[in-house]
Amino acid sequence: MSVEQVTQAEQAIGPISLIAPLEAPAPAPTPDRVWELPGGTAWVYYGEGHQNLVNPVILADGFNMGPSDLDESWHYLERQAYPLIGELRGRGHDVVLLGFAERSASILDNAQAAIAAITQTITERHGNTPLTVGGFSMGGLVTRYALAKMEHEGLDHQTAVYVSYDSPHRGAWIPISLQAFAHFIRKGNPTFSRQINSPAARQLLCSHISEVAGDARQDALRDDFLARLSEVGSWPVIPKKIGVANGAGNGTGNGVSAGVEALKCTGLLFNGTVLYTQSTGDEQQVAVLKSILGAKNVQTNGLAELDGAPGGTLESFGILADALNKHGQAEVYYRSVCFVPAVSAVAIRDLGQDDVYADISSLPASESELDEFLCASQNEGHTLITEELCTWILGRLPKPASS
Repeated sequence: MSVEQVTQAEQAIGPISLIAPLEAPAPAPTPDRVWELPGGTAWVYYGEGHQNLVNPVILADGFNMGPSDLDESWHYLERQAYPLIGELRGRGHDVVLLGFAERSASILDNAQAAIAAITQTITERHGNTPLTVGGFSMGGLVTRYALAKMEHEGLDHQTAVYVSYDSPHRGAWIPISLQAFAHFIRKGNPTFSRQINSPAARQLLCSHISEVAGDARQDALRDDFLARLSEVGSWPVIPKKIGVANGAGNGTGNGVSAGVEALKCTGLLFNGTVLYTQSTGDEQQVAVLKSILGAKNVQTNGLAELDGAPGGTLESFGILADALNKHGQAEVYYRSVCFVPAVSAVAIRDLGQDDVYADISSLPASESELDEFLCASQNEGHTLITEELCTWILGRLPKPASS
């Protein structure tokens, strides 16, 4: 095959993403208000019996490529194991779904949309019930920075509770083997690499490579983001800070072994390519990348065994396998691996080998940067909407003004 033929074959695989595409949802119920904001959009759903904003809860979208799909957001929050939007509205809360014009843009930039949403909420609110502000995954970091920045600048955000839902406060994890593969196929299939190298991904990931042969480390954009966060106090001080993790809090991993094959390519295009789960130590082989045009070996140094760590999981290898298998190209042995370690979601430890497997339940809760947190009973999908986590959050929100 020629270079041109290989490129065409890679293009034929179709776009690959870190997050599995959902079936196109039916339109969500028509919102009571739509706000076009700088860098984003918000849909407002009044609580049951409300004709105006009375007891607002702002919930920000998470990471992906392209603009937020608020139809999808509504269905995601309402049609999983627990109907969160319905429960909020039924308890007298007004729901403000915040989306971004570009979800992969810098967290610092998307925070401007969050600040605008907070300001608009205060402007339209009837009464003085304080706000709840937070988000899912990256949305929790966007709103964390937005609230802290408003306090730093002397702006009154009138927020009583900040809430994060499986947000990577100490960093998120995408296997280096997957990042390397994304860059390996970049010429013919650039979407995956573009997502890995987007500003938000660089800010979120604890370890990143921008090229196949890159040295896995914290990216300079993450360094800058953390510095900017520190400049505004790191966290908002005024609201109570609560958070939940989709990972188990007892130190039990998800069963993914370290240093073993996660995905193997069997078709002609990438035959012999093997992606391995992460193992700790130096000179650890995490990928053998092969195509008709060449081969690359990828190694890492000093990383933790993060694939199997307790935390919210993502179908990182499974999504890639599904894309490749449209053309009979791969075998997958571990579909899902840890994406947001539990210690990161509850802001209690960094992501070193000993820390990511820590028994959070045995640690003093005061070690967390959150005022209060809850870990799931078991490791489950990243940002899975569950009764266990949602009812815990609901019990900690400001009471409606009429109660």
